[in-house]
Amino acid sequence: MGQPNPVAVLDKAVAILRAVSAEPASLAELVARTELPRATAHRLATALEAHRLLRRTDTGTWAPGPALAELGRGGVDLGDLAGRHLAVLRDATGESAQFYVRDGGSRVCIAVAERASGLRDTVPLGARLPLTAGSAAHVLLAFSPAEEVTALLPAASFTARTLLDVRRRGWAHSVAEREAGVASLSAPVRDGAGGVLGAVSISGPVERLGRRPSPEVVSAVLDAAVALSRAAR
Repeated sequence: MGQPNPVAVLDKAVAILRAVSAEPASLAELVARTELPRATAHRLATALEAHRLLRRTDTGTWAPGPALAELGRGGVDLGDLAGRHLAVLRDATGESAQFYVRDGGSRVCIAVAERASGLRDTVPLGARLPLTAGSAAHVLLAFSPAEEVTALLPAASFTARTLLDVRRRGWAHSVAEREAGVASLSAPVRDGAGGVLGAVSISGPVERLGRRPSPEVVSAVLDAAVALSRAAR
């Protein structure tokens, strides 16, 4: 059996990107628009999603991903953009700030601004954490397709009701889910079409953040999410 033609594979991947350029597409719609076999369309769409060239919408369809916008901005990386806004958020709240993107069943920290001194929650750049605990996981799952949420909820430290609350109020809060004594607060960062690019977060000791975050801290996180959403468009 011969090796796949890399040029032909590239042509098929480009066909998929073109197919979602005007309107998001389900797998069935991808097949109809590209005339590719179902298995091929699914395999390439999943690979493009892993490289952030495609993303899933709230309804589970595929749409153009954030990496395309980053390339269009001359290669400005979403992590670099996030880092600038996280520094402002850290200074406003006095807590360590992070930005997470989803990668399959995990969330990856692609930007961080650490608290300079004192007790802090340190999340290393590049850290891969589960989608089953923590406020950033709440945010990333709250706007994911229902079947993916259903698959992860049995192992999660939160419930479907938690995710409904996140969608309703636009932010998430967790206490001691990922690590004992640590609280966190997160909000979604969105692209121009309303899709979720990632989650901006702060984390620190429960003694400082509290079991119920103050309105000032919530506002600071939401402001950072809005500012980063605008910068990422």
